[in-house]
Amino acid sequence: MANHAATKKDVRQATKRRDRNRYYGKTTRNAIRELKAGTDKKAYDEQLPNVISQIDKLAKRGIIHKNKAANLKSKLAKRTHAAA
Repeated sequence: MANHAATKKDVRQATKRRDRNRYYGKTTRNAIRELKAGTDKKAYDEQLPNVISQIDKLAKRGIIHKNKAANLKSKLAKRTHAAA
């Protein structure tokens, strides 16, 4: 690592961003896991919009690719219709 102030600052910022992105990603994965584990149709319908919103935010921030977000949302929607 270079010994410049700007480089040191960049390293600090990158670390902060990486930790934040890991937190958002893990939180969303846990929400998806909880959603899939639930058996109650009503609870599933209530949680689905929140999980989809989280997935959209990950794609907007560039944490996951937009096509991956679309695939995740599609799979969750399929489960909703299959349960009905």
